[in-house]
Amino acid sequence: MTKARAPRLRSPRAAAFNRQTSETQIRGRLVLDGQGRYDVGTGIRFLDHMLELFARHGGFDLTLRARGDLDVDQHHTVEDVGIVLGEAVLKALGTRKGINRAGYFVMPMDETLAVAAIDLSGRPHAVVDVKLRVRRVGDLQSELIHDFFEGFAAAARANVHVTVLYGRSSHHQVEAVFKAFARALRVACAPDARLAKMLPSTKGLL
Repeated sequence: MTKARAPRLRSPRAAAFNRQTSETQIRGRLVLDGQGRYDVGTGIRFLDHMLELFARHGGFDLTLRARGDLDVDQHHTVEDVGIVLGEAVLKALGTRKGINRAGYFVMPMDETLAVAAIDLSGRPHAVVDVKLRVRRVGDLQSELIHDFFEGFAAAARANVHVTVLYGRSSHHQVEAVFKAFARALRVACAPDARLAKMLPSTKGLL
C-alpha cells in the first residue's frame, strides 16, 4: 500500500537586513508570508507605529532596530528605514515569478480616505500626494513621509503611488496611507496560482 505524500510546504519568503552607515545603523528581518507580527524600534515613536501598521495590515512579520543621528535630524533615519524595507522586499521576492506584481487598496479611516497603488515593475518611481498642514504628526516630521516612500520605491525598484483623497485629521491621513500601502503591497507580493512559473511581464524581465 502506497502512502500518500505530504504536501510540500513552501518556505516563507524572507530577507534579513543590516545597513550600517555613518548616519544610521538598521538591522532586522522581514517575512512576506508572515502573520502580522512586529518588534520595531527607531527612536521615533510615530514611525514605529506606522511600521507596526505596515506589518499588521500587510500580513508581514517585521523585526527592525534602527539607531540614527536623531540629534541632527530625523531625515536619515526615516529615509533609510524606507530603503532597507524596499531592499528586503526585493530580496525576499527573488525572481518575482508567479506574483501578482501589482496591487492597490483604498483605505478609509473615519473622515479620511487614502489610496495606494504599487507595481513591482523593476522601474523605481514614487508619487506621494499627501498634503499635511502640520509640521509634525506625533513626533514625526511630516515632510519625511515623502522620503520614506521615495526610499522604498528606489530600493524595491517599484512604482509607488500614495495619495490622500480627503481628510481632516493629520494623524488619520498618515495612518490611512500606511495601511493602504501595506495592503497594496500584500496584494502585489501575493502568489498567483495560475501564473506560478511565469514572470508577470511580457518583456521577460523585471
